Amino acid sequence: MLDVCLLGTGGMMPLPNRYLTSLLTRCNGSSLLIDCGEGTQVALRNAGWSFNPIDTILITHFHGDHVSGLPGLLLSMGNADRTEPVTIIGPKGLEKVVRSLCVIAPELPFDINFIEMNDAEETFIRGDYNITAFKVNHNITCYGYSIEIKRAGRFDPELAKANDVPLKYWNRLQKGEEIEADGRVFTQNMILGPARKGIKLTYATDSRPCPSITKNAKGTDLLILEGMYGEPGSEQRAAEHRHMNFAEAATIALRSKAEELWLTHYSPAMAKPELYKDYVRGIFANTKICRDGRKVTLEFSRDE
Repeated sequence: MLDVCLLGTGGMMPLPNRYLTSLLTRCNGSSLLIDCGEGTQVALRNAGWSFNPIDTILITHFHGDHVSGLPGLLLSMGNADRTEPVTIIGPKGLEKVVRSLCVIAPELPFDINFIEMNDAEETFIRGDYNITAFKVNHNITCYGYSIEIKRAGRFDPELAKANDVPLKYWNRLQKGEEIEADGRVFTQNMILGPARKGIKLTYATDSRPCPSITKNAKGTDLLILEGMYGEPGSEQRAAEHRHMNFAEAATIALRSKAEELWLTHYSPAMAKPELYKDYVRGIFANTKICRDGRKVTLEFSRDE
């Protein structure tokens, strides 16, 4: 399963009840953070979640409302006696940006591993997280992310017997171990059926609608997109600032056949995004107008 918490839903500047952009996910004891706007660590505390298990941070782009919370978060992690390294993934120039920000958080007691991206689409595996980064359409280089938790096939005893896999290895192979014995190499695919449907989350903010978002959101269980503007007819204003409005986000959810859409990254001028709930649900029914701290646990399908 995958726990998800939308920590901050604000764009450009925080409001009294709206922190800047960030999202946290948890899976098997490992936490992954996407973006780290100002107030992220306070939002984490309010949500009742810890920053200690965060070992991967994904940065969409280098605007302040997406990275300004990094020094404080990293400093707090260091003050909590963290020694394990943290990996930060983001666009080209990432290390320079983070090192500059962290002038105020010197001598951290853990290493930071930087992965800088150049290509239109790149993939990474971080523990149970299978991450796809894809370029979107903003006024500076910006990436969206899809996170998938894969699910192995069911154990098939007949397949195991057909492959002449000794019974004593079945349990170890189901746990993912590869065994070399009796002059052979035994692997998990020798005892398991086809892979089952996993869990998928797709996140993209600060972008115009573009094919890369729709492509990477195909069949996603949870699609999280920016809704900078809510009112009908705001497309021209959204286009001028390289953002999208509620209707455009809902149309992407519809075209990608997402299960559910969460809207976030609201303009500070939009004090009550709930006013446009009925309007946007007329385009994509399963749309949630999110507030800070919204949580969900995505689980594997019981039908698989």
